[in-house]
Amino acid sequence: MENHFEICMTEDQLRGISSIGLAHMGDAVFELLVRGWLCQHGKATGKGLHQATIQLVRAEHQAACAEKILPMLTEEELAVFRRGRNAQVHSIPSHASRAQYSTATALEALFGWLYLGGQRQRASDLFDVMMEE
Repeated sequence: MENHFEICMTEDQLRGISSIGLAHMGDAVFELLVRGWLCQHGKATGKGLHQATIQLVRAEHQAACAEKILPMLTEEELAVFRRGRNAQVHSIPSHASRAQYSTATALEALFGWLYLGGQRQRASDLFDVMMEE
């Protein structure tokens, strides 16, 4: 039986996933990291926990987080990031600019790629940098 918590795709399999597909996965990975971080750090409780999560997964916040880690990315990671940034998205939330939304999509694509490629520690290390205050 396959362990779906420990997915590890090959480079060829990862290349076969669209940038939107990677961002779709990365959106879930990023939100899971945020939810865990909030619980671990006791930042909020009850209804406040949900509101805190929303604030941290919004495109504006993700775009700001991405700026923190860009200098740390490898060439391969930068290529995935650029691929995600260039994804053709058709609807942008009113609270975010097109640039913010593109950067957030790039960040999500990167996190999706890292997760699906089995690079969970790298995703965790980058997330730590993003969450530093």
